[in-house]
Amino acid sequence: MTHTIVLPRLVEIGAGSLEKLPQLLASLNCQKPYLICDGILQQLGVVNRLADLLAAAGVSFSPLTDLTTKVMPEPTEDSIQDAVAAVRAGNFDGIVAVGGGSAIDSAKAVAVLAKYGGAMRDYKVPRQVDEPALPLIAIPTTAGTGSEATQFTIITDASSDEKMLCRGLAFMPMAAIVDYELSLSVPPRVTADTGIDALTHAIEAYVSAKANAYSDQQALAAMALIAPNLEAVYLDGDNRLAREALMVGSHLAGVAFSNASVALVHGMSRPIGAHFHVPHGLSNAMLLPAVTRFSIPAAEQRYADCAKAMKLAPADTSNAKANDTLLRWLSAINAKLQVPSPEAFGISRDSFMEKVSIMAEQAQDSGSPGNNPRVPSLKEMEEIYQELWE
Repeated sequence: MTHTIVLPRLVEIGAGSLEKLPQLLASLNCQKPYLICDGILQQLGVVNRLADLLAAAGVSFSPLTDLTTKVMPEPTEDSIQDAVAAVRAGNFDGIVAVGGGSAIDSAKAVAVLAKYGGAMRDYKVPRQVDEPALPLIAIPTTAGTGSEATQFTIITDASSDEKMLCRGLAFMPMAAIVDYELSLSVPPRVTADTGIDALTHAIEAYVSAKANAYSDQQALAAMALIAPNLEAVYLDGDNRLAREALMVGSHLAGVAFSNASVALVHGMSRPIGAHFHVPHGLSNAMLLPAVTRFSIPAAEQRYADCAKAMKLAPADTSNAKANDTLLRWLSAINAKLQVPSPEAFGISRDSFMEKVSIMAEQAQDSGSPGNNPRVPSLKEMEEIYQELWE
């Protein structure tokens, strides 16, 4: 069996690599980029630093108005329409996205819609969108989504609360800058949520039915970097070694799941986020212990490998013992990172239970549960959702 591996054309990595942005733009022959940035980055001075870099290099770019920094935490098609119109009207020839997964996901959608038109629903799976979009340079500021290295984007249909998964070469950034110094100001809650998201990417890529020899190595390396450093970064955001490990681990996890796909956790997580506005990494964290417990019987060796890669168990540990340790650690890390239950997050039990059936259907429609080592029925997904309240 063969596997097609898709990666960014160029990746600059390490402290201070943001300074390489003008050279990256030149290498992509991008002379007039449109900037899409998280609004908070303006307050932190990152946007002005970016502007100064480009201005010093003589690069013309979009004005630093509210338009360029208007990024929703869970982007919808409506939230990106102003940017799509601005890119078309201004004849911009590329996009620079700076921020978390929402900024980069928004930019991916803009890069496609600005070039080809239509609606995001036209591009959602099962369609494979391989047409070349506007060139995109993705610069993550959180160690979580790995979106700078993936061929996916997720945009919510506000009319139905469906999180539309879109995939293909069109959504793979042409270049990425992975500078962990940009994550030093990320607060503990976001650090925890994005870190668990990255860990989930690595675990699911490794146990996915679409896993391959290439993605396996990236996934195992990502787990080895993320798991031992997650609590340390949560407790001390200035821990530069741990920040770097998490940022590189998140990037490798993105490479892994982009080339192997995610599985049941992500399939079930997206509807929780869409219906109850739970941050994506947080809904992953809520589900990860229960879904892992459900899935282990179908992939005991693979999950044991995860425990060992995460340095939770020695190499000679039996599968059963390693998996028991993994399950206990997943629950323990949620407690240490103060991951709330749905109820503690503020969701009413009645509202949640009313949505269980439709959430299970939406999870199944995404296709991700079909990659799980143990493929669930609709009823089994409903039971996992209900388990979150026990």
